[in-house]
Amino acid sequence: MRILVTGAKGQLGWDVAKRLAPDHDVVRFDVEQMDLATPSLIGGILSKVEPDLIVHCGAFTAVDKAEEEKDLCHRINAEATRAIAAHAVESDTRMIYISTDYVFDGTKLEPYEIDDQTHPINFYGQTKLEGELAVKELMKKYQIIRTSWVFGVNGSNFVKTMVRLGKEREVVRVVSDQVGSPSYTVDLANLIAEMVRSDRYGTFHATNEGYCSWHQFATEIFRKKGLKAKIESVATEDYPSKALRPKNSRLSKSSLDEAGFQRLPSWQDALERYLKETKEV
Repeated sequence: MRILVTGAKGQLGWDVAKRLAPDHDVVRFDVEQMDLATPSLIGGILSKVEPDLIVHCGAFTAVDKAEEEKDLCHRINAEATRAIAAHAVESDTRMIYISTDYVFDGTKLEPYEIDDQTHPINFYGQTKLEGELAVKELMKKYQIIRTSWVFGVNGSNFVKTMVRLGKEREVVRVVSDQVGSPSYTVDLANLIAEMVRSDRYGTFHATNEGYCSWHQFATEIFRKKGLKAKIESVATEDYPSKALRPKNSRLSKSSLDEAGFQRLPSWQDALERYLKETKEV
């Protein structure tokens, strides 16, 4: 199968392309091959590749910067996704679209189910939701994966930031009232490879198993790394940012169970494997 992976230089795209390459003809696209900021050119570019399936990992993911660069963020996350979906329909191509927990506002007290009411509270989340809606409106053969707190070898992420700050500072302040699930790109890539082989379509929530706050996540990183810096717990209100973040980012994985897909390993197990892969331990 010929599979086109967008955002192939990003954290998730990198591992997805790596995971799929042994079994498929993988075409790696990043900004050099197809600039998502120019949606009008996307159809013509995809026509030359003729993929059987598109794994759309490419996105504008700088959540705070999205509040300032709204036009660019909208073109990349919403308009480009619509253009990819439109081409996929015309060419009878399947699509896997990577979305986010940020389509929810975080006010629910329980984990979010796939059919819960969406209500983004930042512009990044709004554009990713528009991408979802475009895929659902135009396509029948799609798999939407909502994930959260992504970390992987190829790119910047919370784990790398915490390791660096833990070495540089005596005290590190981390938010403790935002709760969700870390997601290791290697584990997500394995799930995507499973979805590629299936015809079970729809929307799915996929993260590593278990929930934690950012403070608990940082504490585990420091413990595994043997870092001695103190982690100070702070509230969201005491750590202002341009974009609002949902306080509850917990995603129910019942959708995976119902479709017969394997759940991902625990986030603690994923963190340990990640640290070994990056030779951080």
